[in-house]
Amino acid sequence: MSGILGKNTKPEMIVRRALFAAGYRFRLHRRDLPGAPDIVLPGRKVAIFAHGCFWHMHSGCKNAKVPSTRPGFWRDKLHGNVARDMRAIDALLADGWRVLTVWECATRDQTVFDRLSESLAQWIEGWEQRGEIRASQPA
Repeated sequence: MSGILGKNTKPEMIVRRALFAAGYRFRLHRRDLPGAPDIVLPGRKVAIFAHGCFWHMHSGCKNAKVPSTRPGFWRDKLHGNVARDMRAIDALLADGWRVLTVWECATRDQTVFDRLSESLAQWIEGWEQRGEIRASQPA
């Protein structure tokens, strides 16, 4: 677990490239904000989290299953991560920030990936307080 990165992960780098390609400039890992969002657009009061599906227990995602070894440990660990995420998001929303979560599966899904810059720009320019970008679900 010591090799697991908390910053500059592959999904985060993909989101950063998509934002930059869409013309947005941003700040990274603002520790003065709850949850230290991965990407922050301070002028727009937008915080973006690039979450790994496994580590943040993405609901309904095939990548978010509890390992079969030491399931009790992993369940507690992962549910703790989800609870921490919710506290951070609630605190950001209470402070007037808009919060977007981009899931790792969205960066792997070619259909979503091809439109990532457009999807990010559309959400940023919108008015929703809370949003998610996830892989497209099979019909």
